Amino acid sequence: MFSFEGFVRINTFLTGVYRVAFLNLLWMATTLLGLGVLGVGPASYALAKYLDRWLRAGETPPPARVFWRYARERAGRSIVISWILLAAGGVIVTNVFLAQSWYVQVFNVGALVVLAITASYVYPVLAATDLATVPRQLGGALMIGFGSLHWTVLGATVVGATWWVLWQFALPLLVLFGMGIPAYAVGLVTRAVFRGLTTDPATDPATNLATDTEGVAEVARPQAVAAR
Repeated sequence: MFSFEGFVRINTFLTGVYRVAFLNLLWMATTLLGLGVLGVGPASYALAKYLDRWLRAGETPPPARVFWRYARERAGRSIVISWILLAAGGVIVTNVFLAQSWYVQVFNVGALVVLAITASYVYPVLAATDLATVPRQLGGALMIGFGSLHWTVLGATVVGATWWVLWQFALPLLVLFGMGIPAYAVGLVTRAVFRGLTTDPATDPATNLATDTEGVAEVARPQAVAAR
């Protein structure tokens, strides 16, 4: 029979699955409300920020309420980044299919892989770091993707296999989890990377230890005075 801890783990897992599905639906709704080109950037930023706060800091506020707030938070910057990625993708895909020489096509396939890696990490970078300009944010995404290339390849393989299984056997679930699955995989990679690059007082063990030590000192000080 299952122990109480086993039921808690199952409940936690199922709650996480529900949350990923709900975030995926919110991403789709925000993208559609923005007619695609105006919505995909804010929607991707909001999804990346919610997953970052969830996976790094353990924050799980009601998704709908904070998702809309996150989508409006850096809307202008996220839209600009999405336009850059879409324009670059359009040029590269056109060259892949219309280029006359095979080596130009191969070069553009490689460029498409680089663009896909950049697009995967740029919104987590925008949500979790203080890089100020779009070129730095795009460069940071590229550095994280290739700096953690083994995790990037592993994540892409798992996501691709999961998509294929859902496409073959459970197409409605692919619609329900389509964007949530790769976003969650990217969140797992950036959780480890960002812990080494950023310091969050809520999640930094050193900060928590210092806070606890100060609290103990404040309690001990009056006791020492009373003892005198």
